Amino acid sequence: MTELGIGIGWRPEIAEAVEGLSGVDWVEVVAENICAGHLPDSLTRLRERGVTVVPHGVSLGLGGADRPDPARLAALGEKAVALGAPLVTEHIAFVRAGGPLTATPQLEAGHLLPVPRTLDALDVLCENVRIAQDALPVPLALENIAALISWPGEEMSEGRFLAELVERTGVRLLVDVANLHTNHVNRGEDPARALSELPVEAIAYVHVAGGVERDGVWHDTHAHPVPRAVLDVLADLASRVAPPGVLLERDDDFPPGEELGDELRAIRATLTGASRVARHGGAGHGVRAPRGAVAAAAAQPLLIGAGARVSGGPMPVVAPAAPVATAPAPHAGARQRVAVAQAALLSALVAGTPVPEGFDSRRLGVQSRALAAKRAGVVAKVAPELPEILGKGFRPAFLAYARSRPMSGGYRRDALDFAEHLLVAGRPEGPAAQRQLTEWWQDRSGNRPPGRATRLVRAARHALVRR
Repeated sequence: MTELGIGIGWRPEIAEAVEGLSGVDWVEVVAENICAGHLPDSLTRLRERGVTVVPHGVSLGLGGADRPDPARLAALGEKAVALGAPLVTEHIAFVRAGGPLTATPQLEAGHLLPVPRTLDALDVLCENVRIAQDALPVPLALENIAALISWPGEEMSEGRFLAELVERTGVRLLVDVANLHTNHVNRGEDPARALSELPVEAIAYVHVAGGVERDGVWHDTHAHPVPRAVLDVLADLASRVAPPGVLLERDDDFPPGEELGDELRAIRATLTGASRVARHGGAGHGVRAPRGAVAAAAAQPLLIGAGARVSGGPMPVVAPAAPVATAPAPHAGARQRVAVAQAALLSALVAGTPVPEGFDSRRLGVQSRALAAKRAGVVAKVAPELPEILGKGFRPAFLAYARSRPMSGGYRRDALDFAEHLLVAGRPEGPAAQRQLTEWWQDRSGNRPPGRATRLVRAARHALVRR
C-alpha cells in the first residue's frame, strides 16, 4: 500500500489555501465533484508538483441491497485513472433504498446511512465489494461511517464486522477516527474495542475531522476544529500501527489557511507522540501491531481486477498476499430482507412514514431533521439563486417541503422539484418573486409551470410514496 503521509481534503473553497500549505503530501477529492476530462486547474497544479490525489466516492452505496451501478463504477474508475491515483475509496453505507427489490419507489438519502451489522447485510456487502473490486482499475478501500442511529438486532460489533469484511474480500480500510468518536458518543461504542478487533494491517489511510455535540448527540459536521477526543483516538490507532496516511477533512465553514496548517501540525504531533509511546512500550489497548506493519503489508500484492490499468499503464493481475476467504453469493432472500429493512428505515427518515419496529424514534427524528438540513444546505449551494429569490423564507420553506418529500434524484433535481412545489402552491408571495422563480425554473427545466392535470397526477404519486 502506498505510503501517503499527511494530507488534507481538497475542496474548491480552499483550493488556493491547500496549494499554499506546507507539509501537505497528498490530497483527497470528492469523486462526484470532478469530471475525469476536466480536472480543476488546482488539482492539475498539485499533481504536477508530485502531490498524490485520491478520489473519494460518496454515491456508490455498496452497503445497499442493490448491486453496484456499473455506470457509477465506471465513472469512479475513470477519475482514478485521470488523477493517476494509487487507490480509490468509498463508504460502508447505503445511500438509496426501494426500487424493484421492494416494488416501491426508489428513495435517495442524500447522505451516508449505516448498514445493519448482520450476517445478511455482510453477505450483501461482500458481494457488492467484490463486484466493485473487479470493475475498478485500482485497489479499493472502504470507510467506516458516523451514525446517529443504531439498528435493532445487530449481530456483530463494528470491529468484528470490518474484520469479517476484510477477511472475505481482501478490501483495504479507510479508518475514520472521528467517526469512531461519533459512534462512541451516539451509540456507546468503545473506539478502543473497535481498533483492537479490526485488522490494522489492512488500513490504507486514516481520516480526522471535527464536529460538535448538541443535546448529547455528536454531529460529525466537518465544519469545526478537530477536538482533543478525536486526536486521542488517532493516538490510540497510531500506537498500534503506523498508518500509511492521515488526512484532515473539512467540508464547510472553512477557516483561514493558517488554522488549517495548525490542525495539520496537531495531527503530525499526535502521530509523533504516539510513535514515541509505542517505541517505549507504553501503549496499552489490546494487541499492538509492530511499527511498520502496514508498510510491510504494503509490500505484499493486492487483489486487483483483471485488465486493470492506472494512468494508461498496465497493472499486473496478482494474487492477494494471504488467502482471502471466499463465500457463496448471498441468497436472493438476503438481498430481499436487507432491501425491505433499508427501504422502511429510509422512508421513515425522508418520507414521513412510521418508524420501523425496534428503532429509537427520538434518534430517528434527529437523523431526519439532520438529513433535511443537509439537503437545504446543499440545494442552497447548487442553486444559489433560490435563497436569493426567497430570502429568509428559503430555509423554512425547504425544510417544510423536505419533511415528506424525498429526493427523487440528485441535488439539482431536488432544487427543481422544490421550485416546482412552490409554484404549484402559488408561492412565493409577491408577483416579483414569483416571476423570478418561474423564470428560474423554466430556464433550467425547459418546461412550462405544471397545469391542473399534472398537479393531480403528482399529488396522487406523492400519496403512493407515503403509504
